[in-house]
Amino acid sequence: MSGDERTARDAVASGDALIAPDPVTAPRPLVLGIAGSPRRGGNSDTLLAAALDGAAEAGVATDTLAAAGLGLAPCRGCNTCSRTGECILSDPWRDVFERIDRVDALIVASPVYFATVPAVLKILYDRMQPYWARTHVLGHPRPARRPGAILLARSGGDPYGFDAAEATTRSVLAVLGIDVLDVLKVAGLDAGGDVAHHPEALTGARLLGSAVALEAIRRRSG
Repeated sequence: MSGDERTARDAVASGDALIAPDPVTAPRPLVLGIAGSPRRGGNSDTLLAAALDGAAEAGVATDTLAAAGLGLAPCRGCNTCSRTGECILSDPWRDVFERIDRVDALIVASPVYFATVPAVLKILYDRMQPYWARTHVLGHPRPARRPGAILLARSGGDPYGFDAAEATTRSVLAVLGIDVLDVLKVAGLDAGGDVAHHPEALTGARLLGSAVALEAIRRRSG
């Protein structure tokens, strides 16, 4: 899945059709997909690609942010952001924040490792601490509410399931002002590419991406 903007269809027929804004006269809402896997092209990436395809078909632009390629260091827990609202580390965090701040909706896709998200995604999550510090410590205005969704993929056999990964992701999205419309959970994916044998999961991801896009359009136009 590239970060290039996609060409929108004229309309989406899903119940009451919602016409996408004309890209010539108005900028399209932007939906960002965060790929949480440490490797590219796996099951969670495939789910994310389906969701962003659904979003694009609904009339929005899409972009992808791969957690594994960001070059972010782990949070040091120094609490500098609680005094300044900014992170003290010298890495690309400003670019990452700018990409997150400018989008109209957010979809996070992640595999489940030992019941939670992979280390590369957890690093990104922990680096969101300045957002929390700005609103909860420094009293800055809360970010505008935006729609979003979560896609989780795991193999079978772990008795602890999806709960920790979902809770961790919801916690971060709450700080970012994301209203999670739904969570798609797919189990039994024991090898890379297994999700291709779960067409219902890919359809569900596509529909969820469309729902996020339509909500982003509604909020933009409202």
